[in-house]
Amino acid sequence: MAAPLPSHTILQEAADWFASTRSSERSERDQQRFQAWLDQGEEQRTAWRYVEDVSRRFAPLQGGQEDQAAIGALKAVRKQQRRRHIIAGLALGGLATTLGWSVWRQGALQRWTLAHLADHRTRVGEVQSLTLPDGTRVWLNTDSALNVRYTTETRRVELVTGEVLIQTAQDATRPFIVNAGTARMTALGTRFTVRYGEDSTYLAVFEGRVALADGDRQQIINTGEQVTIGTDGVWHMGQASRAREAWANGVLLAEDIALGDLLRELGRYMPGHLGVSPEAAALRVVGGFPLRDPDQVLALITRVLPVQVEKPFPWWTTVELRATR
Repeated sequence: MAAPLPSHTILQEAADWFASTRSSERSERDQQRFQAWLDQGEEQRTAWRYVEDVSRRFAPLQGGQEDQAAIGALKAVRKQQRRRHIIAGLALGGLATTLGWSVWRQGALQRWTLAHLADHRTRVGEVQSLTLPDGTRVWLNTDSALNVRYTTETRRVELVTGEVLIQTAQDATRPFIVNAGTARMTALGTRFTVRYGEDSTYLAVFEGRVALADGDRQQIINTGEQVTIGTDGVWHMGQASRAREAWANGVLLAEDIALGDLLRELGRYMPGHLGVSPEAAALRVVGGFPLRDPDQVLALITRVLPVQVEKPFPWWTTVELRATR
């Protein structure tokens, strides 16, 4: 299960300190104040590691080395932390830095490796459309990976990570099977979507039916139904929302949902961090937004809601309530 991020406030403090450590005008007093903040607790240290890692993962997209001052500061911090045994396992720190914190979390390393070896994969922000050999249509969502294994007896695809929308072609002699973790889905003349991540496996059926099996439980999921299987194995049934397939048409659909939920989805299409304050997250939003331009989505949101977007770095974006005069 994914480790929870620190609070929005602590993350913002970490981002502020990141900017400070990059400044050529920082003083010894600034460094002492930063160290005092870092020493407040594990939440601060986790937030700092997260900010530093997000910046590193974004750096290849920029092609620059603008964060060397912060990296140097972090090395000094880690040196002191080793002496105090605050961060365990720093012997593997180089690997953690290379692969990124999200990959370093428990269980994610294997999925990251398999994703990069998959038959089909998408980058963050990319949606890919595929036609399989039998005519089945597949849409692969952002940051996703898929393997295709067709034989004379079965049509099988494995969702390694991410999300896929499938419109199956008819073949009475070969069942169409999707594997996602421990879950197995057999299509019965179907259009459906599957999402597989660290915290859950999700299935929504828009046409036809899907036979879902996970562990000892099996059930037919009908048109208009959805099910989420948590890491505890518990099944949560509900009504399928068309918003869960709108992404294949390049639309992020909000059906009277909390802004925090909308931004959580939008963040999947943006490299870097997208955060929102608790006050802004509670606002309600309705509408359809263009997924191909996340910055435009944020601009549209500021026009219809009393919020403002702050972007101190290209890879760090937050949404806050608009300041009142």
